[in-house]
Amino acid sequence: MIFGNLPLDQVEGAVLAHAVRLPGGKLSKGRRLEAGDVVRLRAAGIGSVVAGRLEPGDLLEDDAAQRLADALGRDHMRLTPANTGRVNVYATVNGLFTADKQVVDRFNRVDPAITLACLADHAPVMAGDMVATIKIIPLAVSGAGVEAARDILREASPFAVRAYQPHAVTLIATELPSLKSTVMDKTARLLEQRLVPSHSRLVREIRVAHTAEAVAAALRSSLTEKSPSPPMIVIFGASAVCDPYDVIPQAIRLAGGRVEQVGLPVDPGNLLVLGFVDDIPVVGAPGCARSPKENGFDWVLGRLLSGEVPDAFALSGLGVGGLLMEIASRPLPRDLVQKGEQPPAIAVVILAAGRASRMGSDSGHKLLAEFDGVPLVRRVTETAAAASPNGLVVVTGYRGEEIAAALDGLDLTIRPNPDYASGMASSLRAGLSDSSAVEADGVLVMLADMPGVSTPDLRLLMATFRRAGGRAIVRAVADGKRGNPVILPRTTFAAVLKLEGDIGARHIVETSGLDVIDVEIGSGAHIDVDTPEAVIAAGGILKG
Repeated sequence: MIFGNLPLDQVEGAVLAHAVRLPGGKLSKGRRLEAGDVVRLRAAGIGSVVAGRLEPGDLLEDDAAQRLADALGRDHMRLTPANTGRVNVYATVNGLFTADKQVVDRFNRVDPAITLACLADHAPVMAGDMVATIKIIPLAVSGAGVEAARDILREASPFAVRAYQPHAVTLIATELPSLKSTVMDKTARLLEQRLVPSHSRLVREIRVAHTAEAVAAALRSSLTEKSPSPPMIVIFGASAVCDPYDVIPQAIRLAGGRVEQVGLPVDPGNLLVLGFVDDIPVVGAPGCARSPKENGFDWVLGRLLSGEVPDAFALSGLGVGGLLMEIASRPLPRDLVQKGEQPPAIAVVILAAGRASRMGSDSGHKLLAEFDGVPLVRRVTETAAAASPNGLVVVTGYRGEEIAAALDGLDLTIRPNPDYASGMASSLRAGLSDSSAVEADGVLVMLADMPGVSTPDLRLLMATFRRAGGRAIVRAVADGKRGNPVILPRTTFAAVLKLEGDIGARHIVETSGLDVIDVEIGSGAHIDVDTPEAVIAAGGILKG
């Protein structure tokens, strides 16, 4: 491609590098200039434009990107159509992203104009996560270079998404007088949460004495249990493993199994044990796995759930990147959103589907009650919209047409919930199933009957979520007492979508294992208007 400030007699068929404003409109960047465009440029007194003139064999950026994308596999991945020289790749399942660095590097060394970027090898992903992108840097690129890069993709896959497989997991926990039962209860809850993305289940928990013989007996009894899902056994010892012949590895041997590895070059997570009994994986979890923070146990668990069977060679190769512990020498270790990075995207889901049964049959719909002449549902929605979310969804149900009419003209998505009578869980599922929520890093769940929550309150909650890097649950409180709204990060979505009945997300908040950050917003966090008296006390006028 010949690129530069080209005179008009050379630009027909060239690609415009920068937008040009003309009387009555503009010529956009990337436009393939036609004879009529040249006439308009001359009429405007423009004698030259910055453009790229294609040479024989050149491909336009979108054509080049699409040809490369067509050489990629599609298993468990969705590719966007080429646009501005870019094709993005998204996971369609929860699983483990794997990358072949040698293939990716070979691809990127064909021509600096042809690029492929992807997640790190063995990164856990959720359905909808972006995992890779192909980008053509200039407006056009050599077709020969594209074909050379395409050949590399056809020879070997640069990356893949390995779908998690549901497993039936048995937890064996050993007991010592020094270990509180509450710690063991929390351990089971955290393990259950770690299994959610794979749709695996904790099918049983066995508590035994902290001896090799007792653990071996529990292992043998677990092997007799039948399940349609592949089995896995996780052992949490009451005392840390300190030797290859300590309780957990020795119990695996006594049960007739083999010990693959004792110790892991990942910190936290050094004291992990991996073995197999009748080819069933047995993981001796390190003590740090009692915490929700990422550790070596997560790395090994993810591999096993995705069908990978790591051996000693693979496990001993995890040292590079294996230092996960936050240390004081790292600047602002908790400030996960760095300068120049895109802050976490937050959508808002407003729940406005309920029957409001406590209002009574003659009192009218509380969400249509007027506050300063504005229906409550519209007032709450306008409050949310002013906080500038990345998407706004209102879930409707009871008297849904009237609710939608009260929101007429606002920039939002109405998500009807025909199953609203079953309770709040169905409305949460409906809201989180909307595309704007699915694509967000977090969802602020707001009740439509809370007139005391202000736009500054919502902005404060959102800012707190972004400062946490989108990895914590953020909850509004009043005088330290939990309230609403709440922001749920993407990692909780799978659990929310499984809720049933008339329950909200409180159980998920309390058992997710994620950090929960309480944000004081005052009494508005507790003021909802469930009765006619509450509507009037809050300053509303019932309208029927």
